[in-house]
This record gives sequence, structure tokens and C-alpha cells, in this order.
Amino acid sequence: MFAVTNSIGMFGMNAFPVTVEAEVFKGHPQFDLSGLPDTGIKESRDRVRSAASSVGIQFPKGRILINLAPADVKKSGSAFDLAIFVCLMQAMDILSLRMPERIFIGELGLHGTVRGVRGIMTMTMLARKNGCREIYVPKENVREAAVIDNIQVYGIESVEELMLHLVGQQVLQPEPHYEPEFQQNNLDMMDFSDVRGQFKARSGMELAAAGGHNILLVGSPGSGKSMLVNRLPTILPKMTKEEILETSNIYSVAGLLSPERPLITQRPFRAPHHTISTAGLAGGGSIPAPGEISLAHNGVLFLDELAEFNRKTLEVLRQPLEARKVTISRAAGSAEYPCSFMLTAAMNPCPCGYRGSPLKKCTCTQKQINQYISRVSGPMLERFDLHIDVDPIRYDEFSAKEKPESSAVIRERVEAARERQAFRYKGLGFYNNASIPDKLIDKFCQLDAAAESMFGRMYEHYHMSARAGIRVKKTARSSADLHGREKIQCEDISAAVQFRGFESKYL
Repeated sequence: MFAVTNSIGMFGMNAFPVTVEAEVFKGHPQFDLSGLPDTGIKESRDRVRSAASSVGIQFPKGRILINLAPADVKKSGSAFDLAIFVCLMQAMDILSLRMPERIFIGELGLHGTVRGVRGIMTMTMLARKNGCREIYVPKENVREAAVIDNIQVYGIESVEELMLHLVGQQVLQPEPHYEPEFQQNNLDMMDFSDVRGQFKARSGMELAAAGGHNILLVGSPGSGKSMLVNRLPTILPKMTKEEILETSNIYSVAGLLSPERPLITQRPFRAPHHTISTAGLAGGGSIPAPGEISLAHNGVLFLDELAEFNRKTLEVLRQPLEARKVTISRAAGSAEYPCSFMLTAAMNPCPCGYRGSPLKKCTCTQKQINQYISRVSGPMLERFDLHIDVDPIRYDEFSAKEKPESSAVIRERVEAARERQAFRYKGLGFYNNASIPDKLIDKFCQLDAAAESMFGRMYEHYHMSARAGIRVKKTARSSADLHGREKIQCEDISAAVQFRGFESKYL
């Protein structure tokens, strides 16, 4: 008998509908799979057979043919197990042949359990888009799928539970729609009130957070660079629902969501080690998986000891930083991942780390210093909106009794600035000043007459490139938002130029 049911496949973040067809013929017992399945799908024969045995169903004594259509698209993973099982039960006349608006997704265990798979959120979005009424997913993925409204989501723990539901003996209730709970980042109770001194660096971090700007901190060991960056998430605004869904979608594809953590509701903070490979940073693999830059989407990517990273690995960041997305091409196709993140980095000014430090004399030669600094290319350095020299704090700052501003106080100003930006850029597809497209700079970064004159003088004096000039304007726009100004004024241009680091003693 011939039977058909529906499932969904994934390639990168792209979901595509898959029709599972089954037919049982008379003849020598054989189980064949067609439709460009990979090894993981071919092994589903044994999983499906064992799962059927667990509920007392024996395979028919004949040839079984399963086809995954469209047959010209490569398919991978174990998410088709449940659909293959259901389709085979239809072909054996155990289940109804007509299930046109139902989708089945899940991996089978040998005892009939249904295990979680990657990409459930993306698959559920496609199912709803294609007009499906019901989607059956593993129990551990059910809250992830229930975020998508206007489709009934059923969480399945075993094939026995599914069979009883489909034949009407023990009907399951669909999972209620799940609304994410917005959370604020509090990384192990870190707070900016712990940071003594470093007034310029603190102001720079606030300005970067207000506009989503990239920031580079340069200074000797122990001056507080990592301490500052690790506290950056505590002053970032809460994620919007759109940002939560975008980020969670990436983590779903990467298989990093769990029943305890069905959604990413805090801004990601990714800090890869400097030995990371190019594929680990940008993404890759035969079936392209998201890298660190995509896992940091709508959050922070922190590169500590920037000069220790492989230069070729760092250069991979240049294009994604501009495009806010990364495209990974393979023979099987191309996968595109979003990667709109704040790039933060810290580095020493020289190999020994003490050039320019009042605490210890530098032991490096000029040649060693030049070689060390040149590990980070000029074009890469230019993509940091803010360059800040971080010097060791003095004893009077370290021993001060008065506590600095807390993260909560700073975050209020940052959120107010971000609200202005959200209103200004509503419906344009970006959320902050750092993401303003070049063609909209003149529209959204308007300078008053005095600021325009000042910017022109600064542009010529520091020999800015066009990219540097645009980034200075974006940073000035964030300064104006922090202070509630509609137009950019001289104070904002001055702050943006100062934090740009044109007069850095290190770079």
C-alpha cells in the first residue's frame, strides 16, 4: 500500500518542506531509502524498526521503500525518523492515510522514545507559513515550537503516545502558546560599581552600549580591560521580542537550546579563545553551522588578547561587520546567518605588555612592538568605532570610599537612548545607530552648523578615511541620544573624535 506524510528538512537556517512517501511491495524483505539521504537518515531504518517493535508492531514481510521528496535536495540529520515511522504505519494500514495538514519531526530511540532535534523553531515557522494546522515535535523541543503562534504544537515523548493520539484512544492536548519572559543580563552579579577609576573607559563603554558600537581597549596587564568588557552586558538594554526570536532561531539551529532554556532572553556574550579556527569564528562544516559571530547576534563578541588571534581568522570578520550577515557556501548549497553584534576587544600595547605603563619598564624593541601591533591590520582596526587607552588606576582611585555608579543607573540612560533609536528607526530593519546604512547617514546623523564646521576641521586634521568619518558621525549620534539632543552638536563630535583614539599613545 502507498502512503504519504509530511516533514521538514534543514540546511543552515533554511527550512524546506519534505514529503515522505512509503510503499510496501511483495518480495524479498528489504528496507530502502531514496531521495538523497545522508548516513544519519539511512540509519533510521534500524531505529524505526526497533521503535515499531517496542509497541508490538512487526514489519511486513516484503520490500519497504521510503522516498524523501524532493529527491534532488540533499537531506541530513535524524529529524525525519518520526515522519518515516508514521508513514510506514499508514502504509501498513494501522493509521489513517489522510494527514495532509500535519507535520511530524523527531528522532527515534530504540525503545520508541522521541528525542529532540535542531532547528525546531525554524521548522515550525515554515509549517505555519505553509498552512499546516498541527505539528508534532519531541517533548523536549515543545516550548521552543510553542513560541510560534497560530499553529497547534504537540509534544511527543514516545511513538506509543503518538499512536494512541492518532487513533483517538488517548487524545493529547496542544501545548499552550509560550511567551518569552524578558530578562536582564546579570552575569554572576557583576556590576560597574566594582570598577574603580577608569572614568574615560567607563564613559566609552556607556557610549558603545548606547549605540551598539564596536570598542577596542588597549592597555597594560591588570589595568581592568577584561573587567570592563565582562560588565558590558549588565548595561545593555533588554532584548525585544523580535531580537529574542532572531537569536533563539540561531541557537535552535546550532542545537544549543534545551527544555530548561527554550529561548535566549538575555543578550549573548561570547568570548572565544584566541586559538579559535576560522570556521569556529565565522561558521562552517559540510552542513554549515553557525559560528561565534552568529551566536553573538544581538549581543557581544569579546576577543581578548586581540593580537594573539590568527590574522587570517580576524580578517574573516571584516565583511560580516559591514554586512551584518555571513554567507557560508558549500557544494551542497549556501547558508546565510545573521551576525549583528557588538565587537569588543582588548589587547596589550606590546609583547611584554608594559609600553607606556608607569608601573613597569617595557623590555620590547621597536621592531617587536611594530610586529606585535601589525598582527591586527589597519582595516580591521578601522572597524572599531571607539579606541580607548586604559591605564592602571592610581591608589587614590583604588582606595576611594565613594562607590562608582552601578550598572542599573547606567543602564537607565542606555535604555533611554535606545528607545529614541527604536522610535527613529521603526520599520527600517535595524535597531541602533551602529547599524545605520551608509545611504541614510545624512538623514539620521544631522549636525547643526557649528558641529558641521567642527567635523570638517577634524576630518582634515586627522586625515580620516570615508569609513572613519561615517563611524565618527554614528558615534556622535549616540552621544546626542544619550543627552537627549535631536541634532548632533559640537560636544557630540568632540566626544566621538576623542573616543575614536586618533591621539592614542599606543596605536
